[in-house]
Amino acid sequence: GKSTSATSTSAAFADYYWDVTTGRCLCGAVTFELVGDLIATAVCHCDHCQRQGGSAFSVNLVAHESQLTVKGELKTYEERGENNDDVYVRRKFCPQCGSPIVSELSKSAGIIAIKAGVLDDKSSVKPNVEAWCVDRQPWVTLPEMAISMERE
Repeated sequence: GKSTSATSTSAAFADYYWDVTTGRCLCGAVTFELVGDLIATAVCHCDHCQRQGGSAFSVNLVAHESQLTVKGELKTYEERGENNDDVYVRRKFCPQCGSPIVSELSKSAGIIAIKAGVLDDKSSVKPNVEAWCVDRQPWVTLPEMAISMERE
């Protein structure tokens, strides 16, 4: 498969100086490493995340693209805005099993959202931001959110 690298930092160097978070898709054809501190851990209630994940919301590790190294082939779905005016999100997923891996937020230079459900160790995931609350399903109530935005 094809390898996509968004960082020039070697894994050995990263192990000594930063926390390394690893993950994979359901079938294991795609693996990744995320190094360094997160910008946020965000819950997204938008209709598109609900449809992509088949769930009430998605949980995302928000980071800079330079922090992520992906091994394996990813397919991309380019998501157009509510008015179909431009590409706002590039959703990348495993073409074999369909697992969503990462979304590139094309209007926020270099910002990505790694899907928390594909992490190898989910024990430290603690969302602190929620977005697109306007689309939140009525039964969903999440505790201790530092920031809640009606839209993005």
